[in-house]
Amino acid sequence: MKLILTHEQADFDAAGSLLAARLLDPESHAVLPRRLNRNLRGFLTLYGDRLPLTTFDDLPRRRVEHVTLVDTQVLPSVKGVQDSSRIHVVDHHPRSPELSPAWTAHIQEVGATTTLLAESLEAGGSQLDPIEATLLLIGIYEDTGSLSYSGTTARDVRSVGWLLDQGASLVLAGEFLDHPLTDGQREVLDRLVGAAESLTVHGVSIIVACASAQGLTDEISTLAHKLRDLFDPAGLFVLVGLDGHVQLVARSSSASVNVARISERFGGGGHSRAAAALIRNRKLEEVRRDLLALLPEMVQPARTVADIMSGTPHLLGPEVSIGEAADRMRRFGHEGYPVVEAGRVVGLLTRRAVDKAIAHGLADRPVRSAMDPGSLVAYPDESVEQLQRAMIEHDWGQVAVADRARGDVIGIVTRTDLLRSLAGETWATGEPSMADELERSLPAGRRQLLHRIGQAAESQRVAVYVVGGFVRDLLLGQPGMDFDLVVEGDAIALARALADSYGGRVSSHRRFGTAKWRLDPEDERLQEALDGNGSDPGALPETLDLVSARAEFYSHPTALPSVRLGSIKLDLHRRDFSINTLAIRLDGAHFGQLLDPWGGGRDLRLRQIRALHSISFIDDPTRMLRAVRLEQRLGFEIEPRTLELARQALPLLHRVSGERLRNELELIFEEPRLSEVMARLHALGLLEAIDPALTWDSWLEARFEAAGTFAPDPRWRLEASPPANLLRYGLWVVRLGAEKAAGLGRRLRLTQHDIKILRDGAALVQARQVWSGEVATSERVHRLEEAPTEAVVVAWIAISDDDRARSILQDYLVGWRHIEPALDGHALRARGIPPGPAYSRILTALRDARLDGVVSSEAEELAWLDRWLPEAGVDG
Repeated sequence: MKLILTHEQADFDAAGSLLAARLLDPESHAVLPRRLNRNLRGFLTLYGDRLPLTTFDDLPRRRVEHVTLVDTQVLPSVKGVQDSSRIHVVDHHPRSPELSPAWTAHIQEVGATTTLLAESLEAGGSQLDPIEATLLLIGIYEDTGSLSYSGTTARDVRSVGWLLDQGASLVLAGEFLDHPLTDGQREVLDRLVGAAESLTVHGVSIIVACASAQGLTDEISTLAHKLRDLFDPAGLFVLVGLDGHVQLVARSSSASVNVARISERFGGGGHSRAAAALIRNRKLEEVRRDLLALLPEMVQPARTVADIMSGTPHLLGPEVSIGEAADRMRRFGHEGYPVVEAGRVVGLLTRRAVDKAIAHGLADRPVRSAMDPGSLVAYPDESVEQLQRAMIEHDWGQVAVADRARGDVIGIVTRTDLLRSLAGETWATGEPSMADELERSLPAGRRQLLHRIGQAAESQRVAVYVVGGFVRDLLLGQPGMDFDLVVEGDAIALARALADSYGGRVSSHRRFGTAKWRLDPEDERLQEALDGNGSDPGALPETLDLVSARAEFYSHPTALPSVRLGSIKLDLHRRDFSINTLAIRLDGAHFGQLLDPWGGGRDLRLRQIRALHSISFIDDPTRMLRAVRLEQRLGFEIEPRTLELARQALPLLHRVSGERLRNELELIFEEPRLSEVMARLHALGLLEAIDPALTWDSWLEARFEAAGTFAPDPRWRLEASPPANLLRYGLWVVRLGAEKAAGLGRRLRLTQHDIKILRDGAALVQARQVWSGEVATSERVHRLEEAPTEAVVVAWIAISDDDRARSILQDYLVGWRHIEPALDGHALRARGIPPGPAYSRILTALRDARLDGVVSSEAEELAWLDRWLPEAGVDG
C-alpha cells in the first residue's frame, strides 16, 4: 500500500499538496490528518466528497510499502509503516538536519509546497476540475499571502496562472481565506491585542502577544494573521495557553527574524517566515520568559542607516545661488541637496524646485527661497525601516545623517540607497563574511599585508577597502593578486603611516588624494609584521596604490574627469560597470565585510555587464571597448540596455584621443580571447566607429594569432623581436594601403618610427608583384631596404598564403640584406679614386653585382671595377 501523508492541524497548503500528490499517483491513498484548520474543514465539508482524499479511519489495514510526505519532514505515527517502508518527502521548508539519509526528498524553497506538485501536474498535461484547481490555488494563496509575502517566487505565480486556466475560482478562494472568526477566536484575539508587547531587538520591531484560551479548539494561525495586519512588525510571536500546553505561532516579514530557527528551540519548526510549535507541559509565563531571553540571541541586527549612508555628503548653505546649485546638480548628477546652516539642517533643495526657479528667472536668488524647509535628519544607529517611514512622512528623497552626540551632518541617504537596501543590494548583513575567502585565496604574505593595512587604517580612524576587479574575481573564484585600495579619508596620510611602520617609500599627488607605497621586502619591520611571509619575492606586490574616495564629473563628453573627495559609495559609483563596484572592507572588526551598493553581486550572478549610468558611454566612450573586453574575458553578456546605450554613443568614439584609444586597444591585444573580443567589437560597430577602414575577419584572426606566437628565425639575426602589439597594428592596417595605414597610425598617436612601419608594411604587401616579380635580386633588395626590418616582418606574416613572395622575404632576411662587397673605400682610394660622392655610387653598384651573381670574389670585384669605372666615367 502507498500512502500520502501530511502534518496535523493541516492548512490549505497541506491539503492542496495531498490532493496534487494523489492526482500524480492515483494508486496512492491521500490521507487527511485528524486535526484540520477550521477554514479547511469548512471547505471539505462542502466539497470534500468531490476530492480523492481519505481519512485514517477509512484506511485498509495493510502493510505500507511507500509513504510520500507533503508539506512536512516528520513522519506521523501510522499503522503498517515499517523500517523497510520507502519514504519520499516533498516540501518547501528548509531541509531539516534530522531528515533521515535513507529517505528521498524533493525540497525547494518556494512559497508553497502545492507549487512544487502543481508544476508536476502541469508538466504531465493533467486536466483538473474547478474544485481541484481551487483547492490547489487556495493552498498557494494561503502560504504566500495571496502572492504578497516576500517568500513568494515566480514559480508560485506561474502555478497560480496555470490553476486559473484550469478553472480555479478566486471568489471561492476569497471566501475561505477570509473566513470569519468564531466567538472564541474573537475573544482570544481581544486578549492578545490587549497583552501585546512591542519590543525593539537589535533595531528590529517585534510583537509578543500572550493569552490563555482554555477549551479553545479553533486554530491560532488565523489570529496571528490578524495581529500581523494590525501591528505590522518585523517579527510576531503569538503564545496561547491551551489546557496544559502552549501553542506558539510565529510570523516574520524580515530576514532579520528567522522564526523557524526560533520555533525549533521550542520543539517546533516551519520556514523562515512562518513557523509554529506545540509546547507541552509548560506554563504560559514560563514560555514567554524563555522566548524573551532567546530573542536577542536569535534576531539578526537590522540594517541601519550607517550601513547604507554615504559619507562626506554634498551640502548647500542657504545663501548659495540657485544657479550654482543647478550647476552642481548637473555636474554630479544629484537630485537634491540638504541645506545646512550653522551645522544644522534647515531644508532640502530638490532638482524639481531648482528647475522651476530657473524657469521663472530666479537663478540669482538664494536656495533659501526655493528649498523645502524642515530639519529632518536620520541617525546612524536608526534602522532602515525607521528611515523609510520618515522619508514617506516628510516626502524627502534625500535625508542628511547626523552624529547623534554632536549634531553635525556626517552623511546622506538617498531614495536610491533605500530602494537598493530593501532589495538587498548593500552591505551583506547576515551573509557570510569574505574574510574566510580572503584567507583561503591569498598567499600568506599578501593576506597578512591586508590585515596590517586594515590595522593601520583603524588606528587612524579611517575606513579602507580593496575594490574593483580583485573583489569581482574573488567572488567568481578566480582571485588575482593585484589590489586597488580606496580610503574613506586621507589616503596619503595612511600610506605614510604604513611606510613609517613597515618601511618603503611613498610618492603622492595631493590634488587627487593618491599615494603609491613602494614596499621594501628586505625591511625587517615588514618581515616581522608578515611573520617572515614576505621573504618570497612573489609574496608581495612591488607597490600599492592608495586612493582617497572621490567623486567624478565630466565637463563635456569624452573629457577626462574632474574629481573631488567623496564617500566609498560615490567612489564606486564613478566606476564603469556594476560588477566593478564591489568592495571588501579591511579595517578593524569590519575586515572582510562586503559592500555592494550598486547591484554588482546581482549582475555577477546573472553573468551580465551593466553600465552604471545612462550617460556612462557619453562621459567616457572608451568604456564601450572595456565592456566588450570584460564580456569576452568573463564569458558574460552585455545586458540589452547597456548595448542600446553603447549604440547611441558610437559616434563619440571618433572624438576620443588617440592615446586613450591606443591604451584600450593594447589592453585588448593582451586578452587571452583576443579573437572573440575583436569579432564582438566588429559586430557591434565599434571598430568602424574608431575608423571606417577598420574591420575584422578570419584573415586578420589568423594573422593576429601568428603575431602573438611570433618568434623570428635565428638566421635573420634581428637585434630584437618586434613587439607583438606593433606587429598587430601593422597587420591590422596592412591591407588598407600605405597612406590609410599611416593615417590610422597618426590617429592612434603612434611614434613616427612606428607609423613608418605601418606605412611601409602596407606598401610592401601592396607592391609585392613588383619586388617578387621577375626582377634582379639587387632590385628586390633596394625595394625591401627602403622599409624598416619590422615592416618586412609584418609583410612576412601578412603574406603567409604566398609561398613565392614569402620565400623571397626569407632570402632577404637571412642572407641578401647582409651581403656586402669585399672592396671598401680604402681599396678605392688605393686605386687612385678621389674620395667623394662617387664612393657610395661605386660601392652600391659593386654590391648589386654581388647580389646579382656577377661577381663572387675580391678578384672578380677588382676585374669588374676595371671594366665599370671607364663606363661610368669615373677617373681611377
